[in-house]
This record gives sequence, structure tokens and C-alpha cells, in this order.
Amino acid sequence: MTAYSLLDLVPILQGGNASQALANAADLARHAEGLGFTRYWVAEHHGMDGIASAATAVVIAHVGQATSTIRVGAGGIMLPNHSPLQVAEQFGTLDALFPGRIDLGLGRAPGSDQRVSAAIRRGLGSDGNEFPRDVQELQSYFADDGQTGIRATPGAGAKVDIWILGSSLFGAQLAAMLGLPYAFASHFAPGLLDEAIQVYRRNFRPSDVLEKPHLMLGFNVFAADSDAEAEYLASSQQQAFVAIRTTGKGIQLPPPVRGYRESLGGHGNAMLDQVLSASAIGGPGRVREQLAAFIARTGADELMLTSAMFDPAARKHSLTLAAEAMQGL
Repeated sequence: MTAYSLLDLVPILQGGNASQALANAADLARHAEGLGFTRYWVAEHHGMDGIASAATAVVIAHVGQATSTIRVGAGGIMLPNHSPLQVAEQFGTLDALFPGRIDLGLGRAPGSDQRVSAAIRRGLGSDGNEFPRDVQELQSYFADDGQTGIRATPGAGAKVDIWILGSSLFGAQLAAMLGLPYAFASHFAPGLLDEAIQVYRRNFRPSDVLEKPHLMLGFNVFAADSDAEAEYLASSQQQAFVAIRTTGKGIQLPPPVRGYRESLGGHGNAMLDQVLSASAIGGPGRVREQLAAFIARTGADELMLTSAMFDPAARKHSLTLAAEAMQGL
């Protein structure tokens, strides 16, 4: 059976706050754990009004404390924003707190706009072009092989699973070269999905941590008891996507709107069709069919399911239906 996991951006609801979002995240992670999800990831974003996961390692600790068996981690940490030593110390600490449960997905995007990136990286002097070198430096700290001349404490000897993330061919090539698992962001950037899969599998070199390719793909799921209700619930995330694509700024997650897609013009609908093409929206039958079709097309080893819904109870029900669909494939 294809494994299934959960990506949560820890959305701040319109009219809500970060405290509420973080409480919802812990509750959602406990629910996912009970449904057999393999891992729960949060992502690093900065300067976004609607996302409460900027201090990613802190959020992972919060979720780890609320759960007991599910793997927890970052999908991902944007490595250009940090020194590899700091990441090794943070995730070494997480491994000490939750041994055998920590994942570290690494990306080379800033997770913010240029102005916010400059504020984050003040004096750091790093950029995405140094990403391969930084990944290897981070591996060295965890391996405690002495190559850096510095011992990360905590961090040295930590059993943290490193993943390479990407939405282009660069990450696929790097993950293949280093023999690491690869996660592709098809849930919002599906354009190069098929090419990235081919590049990763064709060029994969076995390593000490992975004998054969392991491919995880992002996939949106908005499930409800009926197709119409699912389409209604999906409109919250659709509004958020339209806002960031048209204004460049994130918004707090708005309430759903009935008939939202019908209210958009041709350009808006075309944009949503493209950016959300890796999605299942519907009742149990439709969701199962769309999940099965995506897995058959890609041969994914694992799906990283994600969705943002305004009603936390509806979101938990959606995860229940998604897990049942995955288990039934």
C-alpha cells in the first residue's frame, strides 16, 4: 500500500490567531496519528499573515509532545535561511526529545519575499546556490565525522531522516546524487512533476541511508460526505491561492464560499486548475478514484496529503475519509 502522510501549514483562520492555529495543529496531528498517517510535517514560511509555522522547530516540538508514535518533522526547513550548525543543533535537540521520530526536509527557497528574506538572513551571507554544500555540511554534523572540525551538541549522532524537497529538477538531481528520499511539491507547483520523477529515479545512487529511490509527492485532498460539500470546503484554500497569486501576499484562511469557482473569471479558474491539478475534491468515491489515478500515473511511494479548511472538524473528517480511501486502494 502507498504510504500516506500529512503536511500542515498551520493556517491562521480569518478572525483567529496563532494560539488557536497551534492548538488546532496539535489536535490535527493526534487525529492523523490515530488514522495511520506515517508522518506529520510543517513548513517554514515567514512574513505570512495566514501561516503560524515560522518557528518550525518549535512547532515540531509542540506537535511531538502532543503525539506519541507518528513521525514529525519539517517539510521543510529552508536551508538558505539558517546556518547548517544551527539546524543540526535544533533537530538534534528534537531527536533527543522524540528519538526515532524526527524528519528533516530541506529546501532551497526562501519561504518569504526578498525583503523578509533579507531580514532573516542579516549577516548570514548565504543563498540557494550554496544549498548542496550546506546539505553535506549538515549531514557531517549528524554523522559526527569530524570533517567540519566542530561537534554539534545536541546533533552529533542524531538519527534524523533527511529529505530533499523541490518543485524543479534541481532538487531531484541533488536527492538522486546524494541517495536521499525526495519530496516534490506537486500540491502547489505540479508543472515539472513528471520530469522530476524521471530525473530522480534515473539518476539515483544508492547510499548508506537509502538503497533505492523513495519518492513522496504532495497532493491536495478535500473530502466530504458529498461532492458538493467538498467543493464548498475547498473554496477557502482556493481563495488563499488566488490572493497570493494576484497580490503576492498571504491572507488569513477565509471562510468557504458557495459557488466560488463560478464567481471567478476564466483567468482565475485557469490558474486554479493548473496550481491545484494534483488534487482530489469530492465525496468518498470521487476522492478514492482521483487518488488511485494519481498513484497509477506517478508510481509514488508515498503521498504527502495536504489541505486547509476553515472548519477544524470538517478538516479532521476530510482526513478520515482520505485515510479510508488510501487504505482501500
